[in-house]
Amino acid sequence: MNTAPVVGVLALQGDVREQVLALSASGARPVPVRRAGELIGLDGIVVPGGESTTIGKLAAAFELLEPLRAAIADGLPAYGVCAGMILLADRVLDGAPDQQTLGGIDMTVRRNAFGRQVESFEADLTFTALGDEPVHAVFIRAPWVESLGDGVEVLASVEAGPAAGRIVAVRQEQLLTTSFHPELTGDIRVHKMFVAMVRELS
Repeated sequence: MNTAPVVGVLALQGDVREQVLALSASGARPVPVRRAGELIGLDGIVVPGGESTTIGKLAAAFELLEPLRAAIADGLPAYGVCAGMILLADRVLDGAPDQQTLGGIDMTVRRNAFGRQVESFEADLTFTALGDEPVHAVFIRAPWVESLGDGVEVLASVEAGPAAGRIVAVRQEQLLTTSFHPELTGDIRVHKMFVAMVRELS
């Protein structure tokens, strides 16, 4: 495929601009998505970092929640970043009482697992699908994967400190998630990986 795949960015709340820039640099044509009609013609979608409860409520208010759930269930490739990881999880621990998710990945995610904003941190991770160079990961009120089903591939885990061994990046078929923010570091390898997935599946 020579044409740039069209990748939506859920543009209800969160770091939408940074996702658009990372996708553009990765060879995609990003478009903001706020309404169900804007899902038409997409080759993939990114669910950005932000506040998962707020994003879920806004998606419901904009009548986008159910159409997006249906599109993902029907095979639309999706990449969830931080809050997006929570939204793509089938199950959430420590969620708000009215927590809404899109689902799709057979995993249980713990919301705000690493602590509050002041406990945000950075770490280098081995991400074998991206080669030998570590990924410098930025965690901001991030979740982690508490448990997962047999069909979910672990891509990266925290390697040191109190959270060593905690899973922070997974893939299940056409769905990819990271609990960290690669769009904040200038390293676009994860986005390039997702765009390559979109190309393969288009």
